[in-house]
Amino acid sequence: MSERITVEELSTLMKKSAGVTVPPAELERSYDSGFDTLGIDSLGLLGIVGELENRYGAPMPPDAERSKTPREFLDLVNGALPAGA
Repeated sequence: MSERITVEELSTLMKKSAGVTVPPAELERSYDSGFDTLGIDSLGLLGIVGELENRYGAPMPPDAERSKTPREFLDLVNGALPAGA
């Protein structure tokens, strides 16, 4: 497992936690598009945040589930991951 959440991992989390399939290449092209355009709502983001908290045993930033874009989400989450996670 990497120290940083990648676009590929976010794509997998979106499918697992929110039930929305967005291939990594499409997610990369939509990096600055709103999650809503990808079919992810706030409840879906909350599921993704919960999965990450369980995986890393650390709380994610409180604003993570309010992120508007994949870029914003990954920046927040990756900035909060414990070193060496």
